[in-house]
Amino acid sequence: MAIFDIFKKKKKEVKKEEKKAEKKIEQVKEEKVVKEKPAVSAKEKKVSTSAYRIINIPYTVEKASELAQKNQYVFKVFPRANKIEIKKAIEESFGVDVLGVKIINLPGKKRRTGKTEGFKAGYKKAIVRIKEGQKIEVLSK
Repeated sequence: MAIFDIFKKKKKEVKKEEKKAEKKIEQVKEEKVVKEKPAVSAKEKKVSTSAYRIINIPYTVEKASELAQKNQYVFKVFPRANKIEIKKAIEESFGVDVLGVKIINLPGKKRRTGKTEGFKAGYKKAIVRIKEGQKIEVLSK
C-alpha cells in the first residue's frame, strides 16, 4: 500500500497548486471588473425612454388648437403611461421644457350597428404645458 500513498500525495499537491492558480485568476478578473467601471455622475446618465411607445399621436381638435396658444398641447398616449414617462418622452422627442402634465382617461362608449352591440375603444389623453416662448412645431400652424 505504500506505493499508492506516493500517488495520493502527488495528487494532493497538484490540487493545491490548481486552487492557488484559480484564486489568482479570480483576483485578476475582479481587478479588471473594478477598473472597467468608471464612476458616472447623475448628470451623465441619460435615461433613454422609447418616446414612440408612449406618445401615439397629437390630438388635433378645436379645443386643442386653442390650448396651443396658451403653451398647452394635447396628445393621445399609451393607456399605461404615467405623467413622468409622458414628460420624459415629450422632452426627449421635441426638445422642450415641460412644466406640467395633466392626464384624462376617456372610457370606451357603447355603440350599436343594427342588432349588434359593441364598444368604441377608450383612450388616454395628456395635456402637456411647456415653458413660455417654446413651441412644438408639429402642432403649430
